[in-house]
Amino acid sequence: MTALVAPDTARWKQWAAMIEDFDGVEEMHGSGYWQLEGPPVPTQAGCDAYVTMTEVTSTADLDGTRVASTYFWIAADDGRPDDELVGFLHLRHTLNAWLLEQGGHIGYGVKPSARRQGHASRALALGVRAAAGLGLDRVLVTCEADNEASRRTILSGGGVLEDERDGKLRFWIPTA
Repeated sequence: MTALVAPDTARWKQWAAMIEDFDGVEEMHGSGYWQLEGPPVPTQAGCDAYVTMTEVTSTADLDGTRVASTYFWIAADDGRPDDELVGFLHLRHTLNAWLLEQGGHIGYGVKPSARRQGHASRALALGVRAAAGLGLDRVLVTCEADNEASRRTILSGGGVLEDERDGKLRFWIPTA
């Protein structure tokens, strides 16, 4: 089973292990790390800075480019404090112009060592359910046109392709 859990500094060691798994491989989609002052550092202080960032960006548009959003960590099992963290999911409560074109409501990423185990599909379904709880009747999810794994994940989650824009496939998923 997979669970979405709130970022929590008490899980800093699991967070640090997850960050290290992503290191040098690729973008950590859904993490929001670009809102930090530099790449995340896999230490307790780095986790503290990351959790603070998720709290600050959760309710307000700080600079005219971000919308209120909720960050989650993807846990491998049912969300217990000792569960392995395997990825990130970012749920944006609304869309601005850029998110409508490129980013969508939900962004997610699973660390390389935990891929092909169903975590992305289950996390996406949980993210869609969380969006329904915000009153959204559908969510936009995007992926790179050449990202076959993400395309399959979105389609299996009920995504309906609308179009491709600037190399991004845009899918709408109903929340009900």
